[in-house]
Amino acid sequence: MMIEAEDLRPDLCTVNASNINVIIFPDWSQSEESLGLDLERVIKIVNNLPYNNLIILFIDSNNISKDIANLVLSGVVMNLLMTDDSDSSMGCEISLLENLDVCEWELFTSEIHARIILTQENQEVLVYSQADNLPAYTIEEFSEIELSQLILGLGNKLFQRKQWQAAIAQYKKLLDLQVDNLEIYWNLIHCYRNSNLTDEYYQTLDQAIALYPTEGSLHFSLIIDLRRNGCIKEAIASAEKACNLMPDDYTFKILKYLTVPSIYNTEDEIYFYRQRYIQGLKDLIAQTSLHTPEEKSNALAGIGRLTNFYLSYQAQNDRDLQSQYGQLVHGIMAANYPQWVVPLSMPNLQPQQRIRIGYVSHFLHSYSGTLWLTGWLRYCNHEHFEIYCYYTGNDPDPVTQKFQEYSDVFHHIPYNLPGVCEQIIADNLHILVFPEIGMDPQTMQVAGLRLAPVQCVAWGHPVTTGLPTIDYFLSSELMEPENAQEHYAEKLIRLPNIGVSYPKPYIPPIIKTRSDFQLADDAVIYLCCQAPFKYLPQYDFIFAEIARRVPHAKFVFLRGTLLQQRLKDAFAAVDLNSEDYCVFLSIPERLDYLMINLLSDVYLDTFTWSGGNTTLEAIACNLPIVTSPGEFMRGRHSDSFLKMLGVIDTIAENPTEYIDIAVKLGLNPTWRSNIAEQMSQRHHLLFDDQTCVAGLEAFYKQVIEEYCQ
Repeated sequence: MMIEAEDLRPDLCTVNASNINVIIFPDWSQSEESLGLDLERVIKIVNNLPYNNLIILFIDSNNISKDIANLVLSGVVMNLLMTDDSDSSMGCEISLLENLDVCEWELFTSEIHARIILTQENQEVLVYSQADNLPAYTIEEFSEIELSQLILGLGNKLFQRKQWQAAIAQYKKLLDLQVDNLEIYWNLIHCYRNSNLTDEYYQTLDQAIALYPTEGSLHFSLIIDLRRNGCIKEAIASAEKACNLMPDDYTFKILKYLTVPSIYNTEDEIYFYRQRYIQGLKDLIAQTSLHTPEEKSNALAGIGRLTNFYLSYQAQNDRDLQSQYGQLVHGIMAANYPQWVVPLSMPNLQPQQRIRIGYVSHFLHSYSGTLWLTGWLRYCNHEHFEIYCYYTGNDPDPVTQKFQEYSDVFHHIPYNLPGVCEQIIADNLHILVFPEIGMDPQTMQVAGLRLAPVQCVAWGHPVTTGLPTIDYFLSSELMEPENAQEHYAEKLIRLPNIGVSYPKPYIPPIIKTRSDFQLADDAVIYLCCQAPFKYLPQYDFIFAEIARRVPHAKFVFLRGTLLQQRLKDAFAAVDLNSEDYCVFLSIPERLDYLMINLLSDVYLDTFTWSGGNTTLEAIACNLPIVTSPGEFMRGRHSDSFLKMLGVIDTIAENPTEYIDIAVKLGLNPTWRSNIAEQMSQRHHLLFDDQTCVAGLEAFYKQVIEEYCQ
């Protein structure tokens, strides 16, 4: 037996990523005999493991002098050397550990594969070192443990603590040992994604798919992330490959036929992929069979994983396509739940009885598509209406508490489609309202059923659903153009003003400077904070034209990394370098996001699909907004907000005027300050609007009267 007892180093230099690091926390105050027995058992068991030459056994020696610790260990080692007849060419290494501070412990424990639990331990150091975060084993458990189990245990602990790089090192060890396990690949993939190691992420996904070719979740992640990262051709090819490997998986049929880009490189691409979608939808409908139980459940699972979210960012009238898709969803839901698609009669409304209104959403928490709903509930006339909320997600936060507070009945039923439907039916509602349809797959499934006599959708996702089970689209008087009904399969209801009662956001005082975000004080900061899929290529020239006329312009994109090549081309067209003008920041924390709004000079709205929540928060920060209303309601949010404020000088009729206004705001700080001051004086006209709530409730009463008649 070869135990390196003479090398008792009280520092961290022995920690090596290639070792298997084990630690114990003996109670040095116990009797020498008891202590010696504990140490002997541990060292003997460690040394008897077949991979003992890889192990470093760290022994915590706090609360005892180094000399005494050495003396005790030397005695234990000598006793083992004299009594143990095992192979002397094999042996673990032992190292004492003492006097680590909190930061050193945190660093050190990220490399520890196991803590062996002793009969008597130093409880004070256990707490101080946060040893509960370590994979822990009894002596008996450790005596039978496999090398791969130790490495996986540490890897998973690091994974749970979101220490991505450290977890990657452990998972790679396992792959080097040729331990192929789906969990290892999944966790490693997740680590690479969270570390923004894109190449490694895709390489590992490919390796996993090669080993597990019919593991649908791997293909699904690959396809979705390829599309998200702008690799649309690769995404479609991967969808076709997955469809060939798993022909009965309806998810991949949807992805094969209906995948469209998240961003487009040219305007011609929009036309190409729209035509591809049109044909793909026809093919998908033609190939959808719902005759057998397996076909029904497969189709149900498929539409439960996806929505056709990106289609509407092509800036076209989607009514016909959405109606075709809505009929498909409804047919699948009817095949699986025939009891929940039959028409329902309106419940009788007795004198003094309140109208029962239900709101169902995956997003009854702090989320841009449903924050406004708190205003509808807060200002509800509870003498006439009884409010039921159904929260189908599972990320509760303080906003969830607001929904609960403003409801008469609040149900939290996460990820349980039949459970949600049964509860809604049991509550015998008069009207069921979906704040959004199109963001969450399960919400789309529920909306494809008939769970109340009247069913409505609001503009949390501002596109027609196409579902035959949705009767009304609750929109905004200020947002809709004259011909708006042509854009909806549902009957359009134009509620007063912007249609929703948005609570005024809390805006903190300015506690940061531009230098905190590496932005110059003399720059004219144009905030471009929309998601990349809202920026269509035909409008890229606008940024370059503004930069050509505002030399100190800086365009701050918070989510626009995918747009870099397009912007480079647009700036080059006017002999400018986009890198001199465009700044790409990652999405910051909430406080930093608001700081960037407060430190910016101008907010540039997107064409065809304008800002909603982002614009309202910019208004709360008194940030001047340049916008131009689009053809459809989804491109007219900011326009309606500014009209409700009565601050309309920064609304443009076309791209040319948009550029002129943006340039004037950039070069004329006096006018910019005047616009900001006007906004600050008129917040009360926009936020917490109760007129729209009165209009909503008048609509509810009218519908009930019509059905009763």
